Amino acid sequence: MKKLLKIIGSILLVLVALIAAFLFWLTHRDSSLKGNYRDSIETGGSIEAAYLEDGPYATSYYEQSAVQVFEKYEISYPAELEMEDKKYPVIVVCNGTGWKGSLSTAQHQFYASYGFIVIATEETYSWNAFGAEMCIRYLELLNEYVDDEGEPGIFYQKIDFDNVGIVGHSQGGVGVINAITDTGHKDIYKAAVALSPTNYELAVALQWPYDAAQISTPILLVSGAGGGDDWVVTLEGLTEIYGQILGDKIMVRRSNTDHGSTSTSEDGYVMAWFMWLLQGDEEAANAFVGDDAEILNNSLYQDVDKSF
Repeated sequence: MKKLLKIIGSILLVLVALIAAFLFWLTHRDSSLKGNYRDSIETGGSIEAAYLEDGPYATSYYEQSAVQVFEKYEISYPAELEMEDKKYPVIVVCNGTGWKGSLSTAQHQFYASYGFIVIATEETYSWNAFGAEMCIRYLELLNEYVDDEGEPGIFYQKIDFDNVGIVGHSQGGVGVINAITDTGHKDIYKAAVALSPTNYELAVALQWPYDAAQISTPILLVSGAGGGDDWVVTLEGLTEIYGQILGDKIMVRRSNTDHGSTSTSEDGYVMAWFMWLLQGDEEAANAFVGDDAEILNNSLYQDVDKSF
């Protein structure tokens, strides 16, 4: 009997390893995002299309090495921040399995073009939101940093901690859930986007547990449909996560979209979501609010449910 249990245990370990490797492959089928990656994204609504265009801000980039497993902090931000005396909202990024923030700089610059400070790391194992928590702590240090000669750093008193959002894909989607429910700064988040967060049963098998019932942050849950790898997050799995959330929420699946593509294909609505909740943009809100919300009538999306 003990021998049989050992065999079963070994088989399960192999299966879990194969699944983790497959998730890594799904994320790495393409190389780093190019600056024109949005050109190939189809849109099905005017609001989605509008918020897939570049924002009004020129952008800059800053990075700092970290004595942590995630190697460095990577910040994309509006270039005017260096000269203006005002605060800017934040988007924290949780990477997918085996993916590094530096591979998505083009996407982070796109987010920053709408007036956001966007922070990521090279973390490749993000489910527990350790990297996200450290990003917030690092931003807190930057917000107070003054050099030895009394000169304030470029981010000094310019980070709006009242308007912080978080986004992540796949394992990073799990990281989003854990960041807003199980970290020291969980209450700082005002908006969240979980792109194809792993089915709960699969997440547990991979030792990435999370508790969606603890979510109180307004959250946009997205997955692909009909892409051939729906098993990573099935309709039933996404519905289960959605059903446990008591607060404001939207669930949607993008039709004919595989798991890897969901890291970028909904960027128009991701940006609209953050613009609405973190910058009070009422035009962006029309994508989600009311019986005539654009997302309800967009032919590229299905299985939409929402509760505010």
